[in-house]
Amino acid sequence: QVQLVESGGGLVQPGGSLRLSCEASGFKFDDYAIGWFRQAPGKEREGVACIGNIRGRTTHADSVQGRFTVSRDAAKNTTYLQMNSLKPEDTAVYYCSTSVFVRSSAVTSCMGIDERLFGSWGQGTQVTVSS
Repeated sequence: QVQLVESGGGLVQPGGSLRLSCEASGFKFDDYAIGWFRQAPGKEREGVACIGNIRGRTTHADSVQGRFTVSRDAAKNTTYLQMNSLKPEDTAVYYCSTSVFVRSSAVTSCMGIDERLFGSWGQGTQVTVSS
């Protein structure tokens, strides 16, 4: 049974940092790319970052480029999203998800970080950026 558990969210002041974690279980972690998404109240879910499974190729949305960094630790079956220079507009529930493609094709899901190319989802973790 695929399970993704996000953690690390919280309340932070503008300009602050948080590191989100996504712990995976129930599937072969190295076969999948992992995407991070967020959804703010009243808005559609948007792709934030993605990391491939073989070479660890990363993709970041323009809105977070240079501030957020996605990484993964295969030994811990965990993906991270390091978020720096946080802004109030980063406030949202953050989710991680597995690619629908696997193995050598998994990184395809990272193109455009389109949620239609992702399958299983975690329950999300709330990030609030406010003074």
